[in-house]
Amino acid sequence: MSEIICDVCPHHCHLKEGKTGMCRARRNVSGENVCANYGRVTSLAMDPIEKKPLHYFYPGSWILSAGSYGCNLACPFCQNSSISMADEKTADYIDISAEQMAELVMRDPENLGIAFTYNEPMISYEYIIDTAKLVREQNRKVVLVTNGCVTETTLEKLLPYTDAMNIDLKGDREFYRELGGDFDTVRRTIDYCRSRCHVEVTTLIVPGKNDSEEFMEEEASWLAGLDSSIPLHISRYFPRYRYRIPATPVSTVRRLCETAEKYLKYVCPGNI
Repeated sequence: MSEIICDVCPHHCHLKEGKTGMCRARRNVSGENVCANYGRVTSLAMDPIEKKPLHYFYPGSWILSAGSYGCNLACPFCQNSSISMADEKTADYIDISAEQMAELVMRDPENLGIAFTYNEPMISYEYIIDTAKLVREQNRKVVLVTNGCVTETTLEKLLPYTDAMNIDLKGDREFYRELGGDFDTVRRTIDYCRSRCHVEVTTLIVPGKNDSEEFMEEEASWLAGLDSSIPLHISRYFPRYRYRIPATPVSTVRRLCETAEKYLKYVCPGNI
């Protein structure tokens, strides 16, 4: 039996025949790297575009939001752990083909398009592309809400079919070690995508982890070095999944927004 190396994200999981990677969504099937959660939808809702959050991409619009299961990070504060940390045996899903999803998008003439969100969408890039090809033919938009832990190989496949992204920048290099991600990869993703589609960035502020002014100074100044008009969402954390750290004080979010505003034109407080 042949072993393959998955090239979708920086983990580069070694997959033996029939096995899935840490994301629980990529599988070795007869030596092929297959999207195991293709068309398996766990969540489907109409959301305001600002909830993604995207405040500067067709503001005031509503968008159909869809999610599956699986993620290539292990954030202990995940807001959607019931699906992001699930697999095909534990997730509650229905099968929706790309054609069926496109039909759902087109039902409402006021719907902006589709946002792939709730879990990590990049691990299911084939389904995104197949759906995007159909909905973009009808002048609808495609949005990805992502952790940014993805290879350039995957981005090159997705970007021709992507209109906007919200990319998480969760913390510094040390924090990413706890989450099972790669700080440098996420920053490369932001830089790589910003000139190829609309990009906004979100940082969830967790007390004691990424709530220092020094961290925000570094993050905001780095983003400004790329483009000071990149919107940054600084959001309030609430206890979820394995974290019992108390919720972020509103005053902390406002203080860090003031810090970021020294460098960036568009800074948005979230969850307050």
